[in-house]
Amino acid sequence: MDRETKGGWIYIMADRYRGTMYVGVTADLPARIHQHRTGDGSDFCARYNLTRLVWAERSDDIAACIAHEKRLKRWHRHWKFELIERGNPDWLDLFDRLIG
Repeated sequence: MDRETKGGWIYIMADRYRGTMYVGVTADLPARIHQHRTGDGSDFCARYNLTRLVWAERSDDIAACIAHEKRLKRWHRHWKFELIERGNPDWLDLFDRLIG
């Protein structure tokens, strides 16, 4: 399977309700979240202790995920709040629910 047809995830990590956020993309969500939680995922997440997965969306096309991630990174902060709160109003950690 080539890179363009492999699926992926766009996700948002946070430290708390309406706190600091990180937008990322990955082909392997469980592995990537584990990296973030152990401090190996990104310097930004490690610096701000972003361990809570508050939003994630799956796509069958990793190229579409990358394009969507780039759009989300340009969004205003309150737009990201609205996106998260449509499906997760309490900013709970969704990892176990999504990966189960």
